[in-house]
Amino acid sequence: MPLTMAKIGEENLILKVGGKPETRQFLENLGFVPGSIVTVISEIGGNLIVRVRESRVAVSREMANKILI
Repeated sequence: MPLTMAKIGEENLILKVGGKPETRQFLENLGFVPGSIVTVISEIGGNLIVRVRESRVAVSREMANKILI
């Protein structure tokens, strides 16, 4: 399921990162790689604040839909 469907505060394992090669590279540079743990901290206006690799990152709903957990 996409990251947008994750519950707030719940740890999830990233299974796959989709999208165009440039999009995948961008997300991987932020720490969204298969096998990493990601936690949704909050949702603001459809965008997500997530914790990945001990960092907090804001991602748009569009980008979050490309991250499968």
